[in-house]
Amino acid sequence: MSKSLQAIRGMNDILPEQTPLWRFFEAKVARLLDNYGYKQIRMPIVEFTELFKRSIGEVTDIVEKEMYTFEDRNGDSLTLRPEGTAACVRAVLEHGITGGGQVQKLWYVGPMFRHERPQKGRYRQFHQVGVEVFNLDGPDIDAELIVLTWRLWGELGIRDAVKLELNSLGTSEARARYRNALVHYLTSRLSELDEDSQRRLKSNPLRVLDTKNADTQAVLVDAPKLVDYLDEESRVHFEGLKARLDAAGIPYVINPKLVRGLDYYSKTVFEWVTDKLGAQGTVCAGGRYDGLVEQMGGKPTSGVGFAMGIERLILMLETLEQIPQEISRQVDVYLCAFGEAAELAALALSERVRDQLPSLRLQVNAGAGSFKSQFKKADKSGALYALILGDDELAQQVVGVKPLRGQGEQQTIAWDALSEHLATCVVQG
Repeated sequence: MSKSLQAIRGMNDILPEQTPLWRFFEAKVARLLDNYGYKQIRMPIVEFTELFKRSIGEVTDIVEKEMYTFEDRNGDSLTLRPEGTAACVRAVLEHGITGGGQVQKLWYVGPMFRHERPQKGRYRQFHQVGVEVFNLDGPDIDAELIVLTWRLWGELGIRDAVKLELNSLGTSEARARYRNALVHYLTSRLSELDEDSQRRLKSNPLRVLDTKNADTQAVLVDAPKLVDYLDEESRVHFEGLKARLDAAGIPYVINPKLVRGLDYYSKTVFEWVTDKLGAQGTVCAGGRYDGLVEQMGGKPTSGVGFAMGIERLILMLETLEQIPQEISRQVDVYLCAFGEAAELAALALSERVRDQLPSLRLQVNAGAGSFKSQFKKADKSGALYALILGDDELAQQVVGVKPLRGQGEQQTIAWDALSEHLATCVVQG
């Protein structure tokens, strides 16, 4: 027998019983970003491979090991996007929307792809919400990004389960000086480093700082500290950010080992982390990338942004039981019609109700069926009320309204009064 078809490992279907929570989350994020003045941008899933090599860095784990790269029929090397910032920068450059110092506050949502070992909270196709801001170089916009995520955690009910970690990487010049000092120190202790850190020492030495290996962490205790190599501009910027977070009442910790995994970061970097998801502790992360636009062929343009992992935040909502009650029910009212004449009347009546109550979730029975079978489907739908329309109701131009969740006795309501009745008992609670 042929092998049964199934999804690629690490690329998961999001099933109908899961999508209500996803839609709730995405709507919450979209509304919040709208309220802060951010505009949505949508970029292709596939880009030229060179884009990510130039932006992320050829010696990063993402480019070296994790990208889905292939050659198309034209012989071009293409890559499924592993992250969104590079694609967003490419888009604003291509369309000239940051030229002349134009401020752009943008956001996007969609799938990203990395060939990693799948585990809970880490997948090969994963979804992110990303936010990018161009041509604002002060700490005030860095603070705004953190403040709006803090507000989101509050609206989702997970604020007590996340912690903000901050660091400053300084300018590229300051980081280069620190890199030289770190490489000199670690080279003298090379035999004490784990194999992965030895490899990173040659390609991306700052990544050694976030090693999980206990022996290497012990070596790092006496290593040079990045804060000692910061330039004055970066110090002032970082102090300005901290002052704003203090003013907003947002708690944070300084993590001197926080460097992020992408080459383009400078000055501010931050992560929102949690201990509720096991090994996958980061739910949102970002920082400044003031040199990236110029690195990709544009004029000097400041940039700052973040990305949050939707799968991990959905998992947090489920783990902490912060799923809103209203999304567990997808149908408010289920209309049962018995007989062909009643079915025709049900079609017209349901559309009239929808015209008058656009927010009402009204499902009309399809496929006919007995009284018992239709009521079974009505109950299974999760609806609060079943509407009953048979020959007797049709003759009197009324409909039976039967509570399905213990909200009282069945009533008989005239067609003309049905929308008003449902507005009172369903829409308005």
